[in-house]
Amino acid sequence: MNLAGLSLRDLEYVVAVDEQRHFGRAAERCAVSQPSLSAQIRKLEEVLGVTLFERTSRRVLPTQPGELVIRQARVVLEEARRLLTLARGMEGTLTGDIAIGAIQTLGPYLFPHALPVMRRHLPDARLILSEGRTDGLLDELREGRIDAVLLALPAEGDGFASEALFFEPFLLAHPAGHRLEGLPSIALADLDPSELVLLEEGHCLRDQALAACGGAARGMRHATGLETLRHMVAAGAGYTLMPQLAAGEGTTVGGLIAYRPFEGEPPGRRVGLVWRASDPRGPGFRALAERLRAEPPPGVRPV
Repeated sequence: MNLAGLSLRDLEYVVAVDEQRHFGRAAERCAVSQPSLSAQIRKLEEVLGVTLFERTSRRVLPTQPGELVIRQARVVLEEARRLLTLARGMEGTLTGDIAIGAIQTLGPYLFPHALPVMRRHLPDARLILSEGRTDGLLDELREGRIDAVLLALPAEGDGFASEALFFEPFLLAHPAGHRLEGLPSIALADLDPSELVLLEEGHCLRDQALAACGGAARGMRHATGLETLRHMVAAGAGYTLMPQLAAGEGTTVGGLIAYRPFEGEPPGRRVGLVWRASDPRGPGFRALAERLRAEPPPGVRPV
């Protein structure tokens, strides 16, 4: 059956006539002219193939088939109102499958703290987590394959919205017994860039470490991931800048690594939540960011 000839507005006209038992009063209630209302009801009768009302100069009564149609029209209108209520209630909320990516140097260390917050705040969502490098995750976000990303701000490129969550300081991770261990405090000026071990190209943490230390990448040793980088330090290959969240309990590799905070304002990164600016669930992502910001992991500085 072709539904093109049916409209919710026409069903409202039919119900109004049944309730008012008068075309003029029904038209007034629907804020249309009586001729327009009458014409639309005749058109609907033609589409349905039934006469809905007995019309005389003194009264308007529904016909027997008209009563059945009017009863169903009320059901359809009520379901339409429920649909609107549901849609309006969902606008800006996060329900169903929510795919959240995180950069590889952040996800394994932030998710244990963030997941309980997310689960409490999003009881009706099924969280799908992934990891990757910044550029790849932003491409996935742009293409709609994931819904949001946890990364170091700013997010390069157009079409993104973001909320900062916290500032994560970097610590110096050096081999136990290294000459720096004898210094009462550590400053960036104490570091020799030639002793730095870094992540390979493509990791934003590599660029942040180089920027903080003012060194060049030439001749430096590189790791494919943060855990390999940690073990390179433990093996005595050099020192590196380690994000605070990745330097938690049990990360000294049996006491082979020492972590030292920097004096003064430490180097670090602003961690934030990023989503597509065009996503109608933007208010939901902002609310999620607010909850994550209110319950930050230990060792970071709220923003």
